[in-house]
Amino acid sequence: MTETAREPHAPPRRGLPAPPWPLVMLVTGVALLFDVVRVFLPSLITLFGRAGETSPGRMGLYAALWFVLPFAAIPAARLVPPRIVLVAGAAALTAARLCLQVSDGGTPQLLLASAGVTAGLVFLYGCARTTRGAWVPAGLVGGLSGASILHLALDRVDLVWRDGPLPWLAVTALCAAFLWSVRLSPPSPGPAPAAVWFAFGPMLLLAGMYGGGSGMLPQEAGQHSGAYPALMVTLQAGAWCAAVVCAWTSSWGWAAGPFLVAAVAALEAGVTGLAAIVATIALGACAAATAGPDTGAGHDTGARPETAARRGGVAVLGGMLVFLVAAFLYYAAFDADLGFPNAVVPVAVAALVAVVAFRRGRRHRSAPVRRAPRRWGSAALSIALLTGLVTWQRLPAERPIEGNEFTLVAYNIRMGFGLGGRLDLDRIAAWATARRPDVVLLSEVDRGWLLNGGHDDLARIARGLGMRYHFAPAADRLWGDALLTNLPVTEIGSTRLNRHGYPTGAQAQSIVLEVGDHEVGIVNTHLQEPRGQAPEVAAIARRLAAAALPPGVGVAEPRPVIVAGDLNTTPSDPQMRVLEAAGLTDPLLALGDPPTSPADAPVRRIDHVLISKGLTAVAADVPRVPFSDHLPVVVRLRVG
Repeated sequence: MTETAREPHAPPRRGLPAPPWPLVMLVTGVALLFDVVRVFLPSLITLFGRAGETSPGRMGLYAALWFVLPFAAIPAARLVPPRIVLVAGAAALTAARLCLQVSDGGTPQLLLASAGVTAGLVFLYGCARTTRGAWVPAGLVGGLSGASILHLALDRVDLVWRDGPLPWLAVTALCAAFLWSVRLSPPSPGPAPAAVWFAFGPMLLLAGMYGGGSGMLPQEAGQHSGAYPALMVTLQAGAWCAAVVCAWTSSWGWAAGPFLVAAVAALEAGVTGLAAIVATIALGACAAATAGPDTGAGHDTGARPETAARRGGVAVLGGMLVFLVAAFLYYAAFDADLGFPNAVVPVAVAALVAVVAFRRGRRHRSAPVRRAPRRWGSAALSIALLTGLVTWQRLPAERPIEGNEFTLVAYNIRMGFGLGGRLDLDRIAAWATARRPDVVLLSEVDRGWLLNGGHDDLARIARGLGMRYHFAPAADRLWGDALLTNLPVTEIGSTRLNRHGYPTGAQAQSIVLEVGDHEVGIVNTHLQEPRGQAPEVAAIARRLAAAALPPGVGVAEPRPVIVAGDLNTTPSDPQMRVLEAAGLTDPLLALGDPPTSPADAPVRRIDHVLISKGLTAVAADVPRVPFSDHLPVVVRLRVG
């Protein structure tokens, strides 16, 4: 029975069919794939790479394997209908995502995430072969937007890292909606242009790097009031909503909204944030490049629909290879001298998307415009405001202490990933809260690297501890060291340390705190090349020890100073003598020199809390906790 026979009194349909199950399929499928990618990348680093123990070449080959395997779908689609390829990829992606929710890290997490990436790419290949082109831009951009807004609303700790029944129910509902939409999305003629499919991989990279909150992270080391981060989240969520409208309408005018908000992100992110602007323009170009409600690639290029569909399938797999290569090039620059700044990579990727999209848009300027319903504006505003509201938090108040004792914790958190490869930010905060610290010093703090899943470790741990934080960028503006405390801070600064031939950057964060009636200086650092950087840290400690008393008060006593962090130095190394010459001693030697690394079987102590004259260690401990590949150092100190 034909559609007309089933609905004899229905008005003639213009444009897209309803209900939009292909659109739901693309949005939910892309969101699930984005979720899996956010697990795959950190699992690659922490589980397969073991945080640097595996060579980059082996890691690259392993990662490439799961991005190359989907090319097997090309010959498979000649043996079976492309619809079967789509369904198989969707089923495998759903199974991988559901199993990741219940996995407890380790090798199962690595393999499930790897298989999930392959399954997601097979699904996209099947979509390129069978999905009507008019749905594709809105579906792809809608999936990226939905995943990014949810990532922001969840305080950048995705459902996969959360325990309990509610995350499980939410993931199950999303997977059920995805599979149901796959079932109700029959193959449609008129595939989308290959340029649109190719752009997805680069756009996924840029969305992960700039679209999950990190693009609006303030440059300053200090923490802003609770309203500022919420406002930035609201603006970014609004940008994503505008991007969806842009892709839906295929109108160049709608590109102005996300362009302006991306400009705000660029101002906050620095020079590399220009990639966000270029990428947003590319979004509008890709949307305008799609010919409209009923037009596919065959109309645009003169190619037969089946030929255009095959091109689209190859293009989406090729675009994901661009994603992989660009991600490796960008983050490899922090550990190797590639001969060019890594900021070139996202700009080049965004320019590539823009060139592809503008070339297509120039050839097809007469694309019809599809209007967005008026209620979409109020819905977008509501989503943006709600996202900002749920992320708002009050800035903790200063809490001076009256005594002369305080507890300090120094911990290399390895970007928040524990020994099993799970994101343990909340567990770190809960453990540290139980120790009731006054000062927490963190090393290897990640504030939004896509390579590690796009999490803001510092903001999340600070929220759990109820503490203010001060961040000191090292490798770049998103990776470095941090100090958390509610004690009054009278002085704060960060000194960039010389690399001495080592590619990864390092800094020394210097802070002066008030402990009762005393001032205490702290140097928080993570040495990358200790032989060359230890003398620099010693000089900073000497400078910080100089008491700043008004003239005529008398002979000033040196200010007590602490040097702490992952120093990559054992007590017997020569560079420790350099620090001792600056008047620093090691209180943990009296405890038998407890090792701190590696956490699962510690054999050496490279994490330290060194103290100067005027400080006494009342108690010290190296707890055996599994939240990083290092163990923390906890010291109770008395001033005077």
